[in-house]
Amino acid sequence: MFLSFARIIKFSFQDIFRNIWLSLVTIIILILALFTVNMLLVVSVVGETAVGAVHDKIDINLYLKTDAKEEEILALKAKISELSEVKEVTYVSKEAALKNFTEKHKENQEILGALRELNINPLTPTMVIKPVNLDVFDNLINKLNAYDSEIIESRNFTNYKTLLGKINNITKKVTDAGLMLSSIFVFITMLVIYNSVRVAIYTHRRQISIMKLVGASNYFIQMPYLVSSIIYTLFGVLAIMVIFYPFLSLLQPYLETFFVGYNINLITYFYGNAFNIFGLQFLAAALINIVASLIAVRKYSRV
Repeated sequence: MFLSFARIIKFSFQDIFRNIWLSLVTIIILILALFTVNMLLVVSVVGETAVGAVHDKIDINLYLKTDAKEEEILALKAKISELSEVKEVTYVSKEAALKNFTEKHKENQEILGALRELNINPLTPTMVIKPVNLDVFDNLINKLNAYDSEIIESRNFTNYKTLLGKINNITKKVTDAGLMLSSIFVFITMLVIYNSVRVAIYTHRRQISIMKLVGASNYFIQMPYLVSSIIYTLFGVLAIMVIFYPFLSLLQPYLETFFVGYNINLITYFYGNAFNIFGLQFLAAALINIVASLIAVRKYSRV
């Protein structure tokens, strides 16, 4: 049994190296398919992270008048806190707002210089309200709009639903395009695997005839071609791992620049889930390649 298996592996590698250019084309097509699949995963991770970050930052700001009394502010805070749609209410004083603003723009000397020129604190006290979830956002805005408190100077109601809708729409379109591209590459991979097996069988037709004459089983004749498809898959997955991590290293700085303040680290994500990501890709690609090889073997190995 072990001797037969060793011979099958030997014949598989012989077949791969005898048709080296066809083998390289097969592996390259497989790499392109896997690269597209991994890019879909990148888009999915970035989209989910962006949506999660927006959810975390959802809040409503009520800007209060600078002459508002402390007891009036606390009374308004208590009243808003009683609403069922409210998760948390935070009062930010003028001093705290100025401190946060200075910390946020500490690298921008022009803004800090202009602030020093004013010689006063131009910021207003703020009431920061976090809703329970996005579903109650509209109801909460309607209730806050109904408040006619004299200490409220202005309201800032960002349309987070529109923002989330745009993120989800972009993610969906990119995912759909990626799925279509992946499907094309998978189909091409199956055709290449099918044709490579057909060419290999045609090349070895005399050898297959001799093997049948001396009593070789169909299993022994067909298995090297199925094992070859698994070897193609293994080389393809290893190659995509070697290619994709440097690609992520190049992509990461741009993501950090674009998504300032959001914790999006694709390298950590792929390292932490490498076994699941590339293991599943290997199993799926191996299954597709085996199916294509099996169809070709069944059809053309009847020499």
